[in-house]
This record gives sequence, structure tokens and C-alpha cells, in this order.
Amino acid sequence: MLQIQNEAVKALLLTGHFGLEKESLRIEPEGFLAQTPCNFADDVHIVRDFSENQVEVNTPPVDSPEEAVASLEHYNTIVQQTLHNLRDREYLWPFSNPPYIRSERDIPIAQYTGDEAGKTEYREYLSDRYGRYKMAFSGIHLNYSFSDELLQANWEASVALAQESGVEPPSFDELRDQLYVTLAKRSVAYGWILTAITAASPVMDSSFVEKGKIGGELFQGLATVRCSELGYWNFFAPILRYDSAAAYADSIQEYIDLGLIKYPSELYYPIRLKPRGAYGLEALKDGISHIELRMIDLNPLVRAGIDVRDVRFCQLFLVWLASTPDEPLSVKDQVQAVQNFKNAAHYDLKTVKIVTPDGEAFSVVKAAKRVIDWMEEFYQTMNVGPEVFECLAFEREKFENPECRYAWKIRQEYGEGFVARGVELARKRQREYCPDGDRVAEAERL
Repeated sequence: MLQIQNEAVKALLLTGHFGLEKESLRIEPEGFLAQTPCNFADDVHIVRDFSENQVEVNTPPVDSPEEAVASLEHYNTIVQQTLHNLRDREYLWPFSNPPYIRSERDIPIAQYTGDEAGKTEYREYLSDRYGRYKMAFSGIHLNYSFSDELLQANWEASVALAQESGVEPPSFDELRDQLYVTLAKRSVAYGWILTAITAASPVMDSSFVEKGKIGGELFQGLATVRCSELGYWNFFAPILRYDSAAAYADSIQEYIDLGLIKYPSELYYPIRLKPRGAYGLEALKDGISHIELRMIDLNPLVRAGIDVRDVRFCQLFLVWLASTPDEPLSVKDQVQAVQNFKNAAHYDLKTVKIVTPDGEAFSVVKAAKRVIDWMEEFYQTMNVGPEVFECLAFEREKFENPECRYAWKIRQEYGEGFVARGVELARKRQREYCPDGDRVAEAERL
């Protein structure tokens, strides 16, 4: 854990790096998925996810929540302007749940050639195993790393403590990796709260569950479908080892060896540890770079797709976990953790339970307020600014008042005419990114 009793560590506690990965579907003006090729091949920060019509923006690492959202806005602007300038204009669908789907043909697998042909083969495998409809969900992944300065100060404090105790101090790399592994373990136990605060996809089109039935609205008692039992999960509950980076990587490899998954990236889990560069298990053993939070819905209520306060809360949550004592996480606890994540995806959070590692059960509402209480108590002992407590109060209000939750607001506004209203919002968002675009286009026509 972070040595928060050390003044140098405490001063650097909230220094870190943020990166966002945002997936969005390209759509036609009528609300169907675009069938054109991707148009962003020249920008390494704008790629394709599963399908050819699913744009993924990957921001470079920055040092604050505000910079992270600003960077996302920068790349959103590039995407929106490109779509606006097409001869047959397209839009970015602002929701995690997809719009109209006529059949799997509407979800064309992203096409890669040459040295990257394996990416298409992998997507074909996923299509056969899980179906393309599930791959049409979109969301946001948040990547977070502690600053080098914080890690260095923490290592120096840990070395001093080890020397005082007469034990062999860990190397910098060993301590860094174990910090991230333990953080991942604790995030498994408590990360359900991030699902609850960012859930923003309660409504979906009927064509998702009944082929060809276009234009009906479905509400299934869920605040986020992609994070629920209907969303991105494997056919088993993963049990991972958190003793070391090597043990963690080897426990994923075992599922590959058993044939339960084919690739490490096929492990659909809300928490993932990542190395620098391309994701791979051997690279992970060589050094952990950051933690990835994969449960965040697109938030159509804000232009960027994510509220800066939710980005800040993710950081506050991770730092709190990394600064407080570790707890045992048994096989039973890990199985329960998967269920906790799924329960936190429900719409009415007073009717579903969270079971904590100590065996106690609380409603999601009560369990979430307990976590925020602990976080407030922790940060009151740290030298932090008022924005920290403003952020915690913002998130607490979602559990005090259900009307403050994104899913509640979206169901009220988009629960009827979901796709038609969603297209209107997509058009509005493009106008916001391209305010002069329609006037220029009109002038050119004249």
C-alpha cells in the first residue's frame, strides 16, 4: 500500500496520469448503423474497435481529469468534423446501447490487412463465440497510473521502513508491481461502485433482442445493460491470483490453456492490469504500467461522453484503495464480486444487494454510501483541495436521490422514441462540435 504516513508520499498522493478510451458507433441519419469504411487511418489516436463502424478514440496520458476530458474533446472534434464533411453525412451515436439493428450484417467486422490481419481473425472468432450484437455495446475505459514521483517517494519510504525492521527491502519494480496487483485485487472487491455511478444505458431498441423488430423501446430493470448479466462477461466467473504480477498473468494464462478463452484480451472483466505498449501476459510480467477501469458507460448528458467529476472520482477511489490496508479475497469472494458488479448495474439500487468480503450484505445504495463515507474520512486526513469533497458530494447525491443518477434522467428523456430522440441528440452534438459547418455547407451549395 502507499506509505501515506510519509510526508513526501502524502504531498504527491493525487499525482498521476489519465488516459481515456471511448467507443462510439457511426450512424446514418435514419438511425441505422453506417456501412462505410473507417475514415481515420491517419490518426493513431482514432482507431476501430470490434466493427468497422465503431470508432475508438484513445487519448494520450495527461496529468489531470480536466486535461483528460479536454483531450477527449479534441479527438471527438476531429471525428465529428470528419463525419460532418462526408458527402453522405454520418453522426456519432451518443449511447452505450446501439440504435436500430436489422441483422448481424449491420455490424461489419473491422477489416485489417497485412501484418495486422490477425486483428480481423480475432474479431471473427469473437463474432462466432459471443455474437456481433453484444459487440455493438460501446463504453469508456479509464486508464490510470500513479506518477513516477509518487512511486519513487513510496519506494524510498518503504525501503526506510524495511531497513528499520531489518528485512530485505523490495526493488522499485517489485514494489510498483505489487502495488498495482493489490490495487486490482481491492478494485475487484469494491469496483462495483464505479458501475453504479456511471450507469447510463437503461433503454434499448427492441431490435437488439428481436431480429427485425425496429423502433420499440425496451427497459429491463437495468441502469446499464453492457455491465449487467446481459452484457460483456465470459461464460465463467474468473478467479485470478493477486500474489504478484507473474501470478496474476499466469492465472489468466490458465484459462487460455483450459480453452475457456483464446486470448488474454478475451477476459471480459471490469478491472484489468496493463503493461506499457501492447497488451500481453509476458509484457505484464516485465512490469505493470497502469490499471484499466472498463465499466464506464457513455454519458449522453455531457458532450464529451464522460463527466470530469466521474473521472476525478475514479482517481480518488483508486488512491483510497491503494492507501488503505489490504483485505483477504477468497475464491468465494471473487465469485461474489462478479455478482456485485452485475447487481450494481440494476436500475433500482435499493432492491439489490452487495455482499462485502466480510460477508455482510447491504443494498447497493447503503453499500455505496458506506464506501463514500470511508473515502471522506480518509481524505479529511490528507492535504487535498475542496474539489475532492465537492466530487464526493456529487457522487453521494446519486445514492441519496435516484433522480440524480444518469440512468434515471436518460430513461425520463429517452424512454420513448429512444432511437429517434437519440438521432436528434447526435445531430445536436455534431452541431456543437461543428458550429460553422452548416453555414459553410450552405454557402458552398449557393
